[in-house]
Amino acid sequence: METPVIFETHAHYDDEAFAQDRENLLASMQEHGIGYIVNACASIESLKDTEELMEQYPFVYGAFGIHPDDAEKMTEETLEEIRQLSRLPKAVAIGEIGLGYYWHKEEHEHEIQKKMFLAQMEIAREEKLPFMVHSRDAAKDTFDLIVARGKGQRGVIHCYSYSPEMAQEYVKLGYHIGLGGVVTFKNAKKAKETARQIPLERILLETDSPYMAPTPFRGKRNNSAYIDYVAQEIADLKGISKEEVIAVTEENAKKLFAII
Repeated sequence: METPVIFETHAHYDDEAFAQDRENLLASMQEHGIGYIVNACASIESLKDTEELMEQYPFVYGAFGIHPDDAEKMTEETLEEIRQLSRLPKAVAIGEIGLGYYWHKEEHEHEIQKKMFLAQMEIAREEKLPFMVHSRDAAKDTFDLIVARGKGQRGVIHCYSYSPEMAQEYVKLGYHIGLGGVVTFKNAKKAKETARQIPLERILLETDSPYMAPTPFRGKRNNSAYIDYVAQEIADLKGISKEEVIAVTEENAKKLFAII
């Protein structure tokens, strides 16, 4: 039996925060026990950058989609580009997509985000891929849209920050919950309780690098090597070994993203 490796399900190595040391950092991942990384698109520019990373590194896979912060910039051509990129051999998901109301307070902005979220969910359905959901200050709208239009689909609620009760509802719908650095924060009661309550078989490990670094690196640039702290925190919360967390979450990710 192969030794389990960490499956990092959500990072942004195309981000300019890695401009100076991207190659060296990615080259070091194996020695940190990282076996797989999914690089998630956010901006329109990141579509091409993610494709290039995916082609350059055997262990890097791609999720193609546009973050809700950039929803207003999207066109039919953008959606078609996502559709085409999603057909590449190492494309494993549509993402990250969803709703983000933190910076966008106006109703017309929310409507544009919903339209583009649904359009990208539909691409995922057509291409038979899971999707990665970003949701910030938009708990009800996100859940309602997934209930209405995402039934029968697969996906992960990335960087989960809402109540453990809502997490249970997503699990009932067949979705996974992505847990990252936030679960290590002392005051992150909801994330910790979510980790305790939901089945390990529905949890995915992620960092959201370069953002959301775990304790003790909080406030610094994040990278996938720090995911070990996330795995240990989940293990402590569940009263199991870190090795079990790594093994089960690796299997979860491989099944979700159809990586043999």
